[in-house]
Amino acid sequence: MEIVGISNPVPVSADVDRPHRRAAFLVVAAAVFVSNLDLFIVNVALPAMQQHFHGSSLATLSWVLNGYAIVFAALLVAAGRLADRIGHRRVFLAGLAVFTVASALCALAPAVGWLDAARVVQAAGAAALMPTSLALLLDATPPTERPAAIRAWASIGGIAAGLGPVLGGLLVEADWRWVFIANVPVGAAAIAVGARVLPRLRGKEDGPLPDLFGAGLLTGAIAVLAVALVKGDDWGWGSARVLGGLLAAVLLTGWFLLRSARHPAPIVELPLLRVPSFAAANTAALLFTVAFAGMLLTSVLWCQQVWGYSALRTGLAIAPGPLLVPPVALGSAALVRRLGPGRLAALGTLLFAAGIGWWAATIEIRPGYATELLPGMLLTGLGVGLTLPTLIGSAAAALPPTRFATGSAVTTMARQIGAVVGVALTVSLIGTPHGPQAALDAFRRGWTAVIVAALLAAAASLLLATTQRRAAAAPVSTR
Repeated sequence: MEIVGISNPVPVSADVDRPHRRAAFLVVAAAVFVSNLDLFIVNVALPAMQQHFHGSSLATLSWVLNGYAIVFAALLVAAGRLADRIGHRRVFLAGLAVFTVASALCALAPAVGWLDAARVVQAAGAAALMPTSLALLLDATPPTERPAAIRAWASIGGIAAGLGPVLGGLLVEADWRWVFIANVPVGAAAIAVGARVLPRLRGKEDGPLPDLFGAGLLTGAIAVLAVALVKGDDWGWGSARVLGGLLAAVLLTGWFLLRSARHPAPIVELPLLRVPSFAAANTAALLFTVAFAGMLLTSVLWCQQVWGYSALRTGLAIAPGPLLVPPVALGSAALVRRLGPGRLAALGTLLFAAGIGWWAATIEIRPGYATELLPGMLLTGLGVGLTLPTLIGSAAAALPPTRFATGSAVTTMARQIGAVVGVALTVSLIGTPHGPQAALDAFRRGWTAVIVAALLAAAASLLLATTQRRAAAAPVSTR
């Protein structure tokens, strides 16, 4: 049987004894943890970086986040395809080594330009290890245990989200450079153990290399879109530069899709996007991550720049929401069976939107953490726990085993594109407000945009529910 242009699956070996399976999971978990932790720690460290690099605006420093996310998104699928071709273990260990070395280079950065360049290298390593981490986990897991393995893998990001703000605050209290130094010993240990315990399944050695020029087109498309969004307020939304940037992003995206349709090893296999559940889950994940990135950045900036919290106090203030994510993600299996993945994800996005709405309606310039920030943070944490693992699991379940690495890379790529858009929109909408009331008005604009993105994600999640009902009611298309 063949699924809409995707080749027939080859059985994936699960002949890995249980001790090695546990050790492999720990290695994968450590790598995924530090790469996810990096996102949350760097957000918390951004104001400290702004103080260290005197004269750097928020728009300039946003590229510490967006430069990473753009390269990460553009290379994810190329890395996934390369891993499917030459072996998941080899690409995973190489990516982890690059990520670890680049983390050290970030810590040594004497200027913002150096830091941006090191973050690009770090993103290349993360792009190699992230899709292969899930593929390695599934390689080592019997088919009957894979749904639980996927949820456990997804929950690692939630654990990083929960601990990241607090760890970031602690590290920034010493020096912002420690947020990168912390990756080095974890990465080195994971490489040493992983070389011995990770599954050694062979990849498909023949066939063309991934389309690196296509990756360049995608990088350019996301980059010019981010520039247009970040500079929209400064340049004017109707200016030639902003409109030209948006047009360039559309043209580069069109060229990328045309090349992907013709290349023998494209960055995105367009037949994957013709699998309805996969396409709907990734659309919802992209939109939800726009909202998530905006929520995370606004909460950090509000606490430190408006309420005057320290980095550590900010981390503690943000932590309750992310700490909800792992238990909610792991405990929602019964709800998935009862409501279905699409409807559960829609519920999660609506709860997330309600949390941001609470902030927009209640937060004032004078700090009122317990009644203003905390309730919204708890609602957003509940929403993330119900939504992200469900969407990731739905996307993975829609594909055959031979596309685990490539498919998970597409999903993570969609989320990274969403993060770029979310950060760029947030920076543009907040701008550089002068005075407390101007800051409150600016942040409320940002929170309104986050709510809109979350509601769009809810609509995409309901579309996912429709496609899954149709798939369950009819036989899989064959040819």
